[in-house]
Amino acid sequence: MNIQIFGTKKCFDTKKAQRYFKERGIKFQFIDLTEKGLSKGEFRSIKQAVGSLEVLLNPNCKDQDTYNLIKYMTETDKEEKILENQQVLITPIIRNEKKATVGYQPDIWKEWT
Repeated sequence: MNIQIFGTKKCFDTKKAQRYFKERGIKFQFIDLTEKGLSKGEFRSIKQAVGSLEVLLNPNCKDQDTYNLIKYMTETDKEEKILENQQVLITPIIRNEKKATVGYQPDIWKEWT
């Protein structure tokens, strides 16, 4: 298992996800989206794993202007805008090789182990 947790240090659900894997002795790599964002390849891999771009967007994010702008862009432009403004993503994003989840999803993670 190769777990990556993409999130922020201030995100409560990201902290819960880290605790979930620590308590089970599962090693993971934490990537802070405020310091080092998702690469285009990582983003596309996660988007494919979760099924769509809309699943990744947080309708309650603090940057509502950017979120609303993204909603009305073409698919290609949306990707670029999201990569420039990753604060509009739901966190944590958990990736296990070709599988991924968005948000706190312990029931799905349990199936991975």
